[in-house]
Amino acid sequence: MRARPPLLLLTALSVALTACGAANTTGAATTGSWSFTDGSGKVVTAVRTPTRIIAHAGEAAALMSFGIKPVGVYADESVKTDPNLKDLDLTGIEILGQEWGKIDVEKAAALRPDLIVGDWWPAEKAHSGLEEGVDEKSKKLAELAPVVGVAQGESIVDLAEGYEDLARSLGADVDAPEIAANKKGFDAAVTAFKQAVAAEPGLTVAAMSPADDKLYVANPRYAPELLDLQRWGLKVINPDSPDPGFPYWENLSWENADKYQPDLILWDGRSFQPTANAEWGKKQPTWFKIKAAEAGAVVAWPAYWLHTYGHFAAELEKLTDAIKVADPGIGD
Repeated sequence: MRARPPLLLLTALSVALTACGAANTTGAATTGSWSFTDGSGKVVTAVRTPTRIIAHAGEAAALMSFGIKPVGVYADESVKTDPNLKDLDLTGIEILGQEWGKIDVEKAAALRPDLIVGDWWPAEKAHSGLEEGVDEKSKKLAELAPVVGVAQGESIVDLAEGYEDLARSLGADVDAPEIAANKKGFDAAVTAFKQAVAAEPGLTVAAMSPADDKLYVANPRYAPELLDLQRWGLKVINPDSPDPGFPYWENLSWENADKYQPDLILWDGRSFQPTANAEWGKKQPTWFKIKAAEAGAVVAWPAYWLHTYGHFAAELEKLTDAIKVADPGIGD
């Protein structure tokens, strides 16, 4: 179990590219060069501003939200179901992979990329899609061009702003009216969320992901969207004993599924379905030892995939609606 699928392997960052234009991460013009500070802290430079970009799914969505269209995309699942991509027009974009750990590097090479974009994951010190455990051929993607990405750190807001900086460096007009409208909508969603949380001061929630072998309880310290929710007042439970080797989760046996008793369960949105709560109650009867599960107090949590102001706003609205009808006494 991991943040998305298992993450990680250090990707070497090199230099020299060819394309057109020039800007740095703050958008200020430079003479004959492009640079961006990667989430790892390393500065990646190029002779010219990259234009032929291959990006991981969420990162592609972030760039496209600022008008930067990649030439290729690789995803961890079908692009028709990936929450970052399913509603985007991918016409003219080469799909290089639709399964975690499998990227068609030959097809990628034919695109002549001058930049590859994937989130930087500090816990694993690696970029999305180039992790330890992926197909060995897929790792060769990093040999085609420098790899950069914004760090999955302490806030999705920071992540979105980081990709705004990257888009600006690549020549995007980040002050365009449609982008301003997305930000305004996001700000309104945050305000409504804070108001709903303030109206339920005793409400506690836990982010969970049921699986056949264990029940995984998310550690907000390594989930930037959960840190944002905590920052905005929501009492998201911090598990006592995250896995030392993979600190995204505390791993509970099904016998101990009721260790935490939140008033509302935030269910890993990558596995959530409207019928999932009842199905897990039949599959693992101890699921219903969690009082919130027995009461059906569950809502999808956008686990580890958010990258844009628009997506975050939409997910916040769903969470806000759930909080408004939640019972803060269920977990007592």
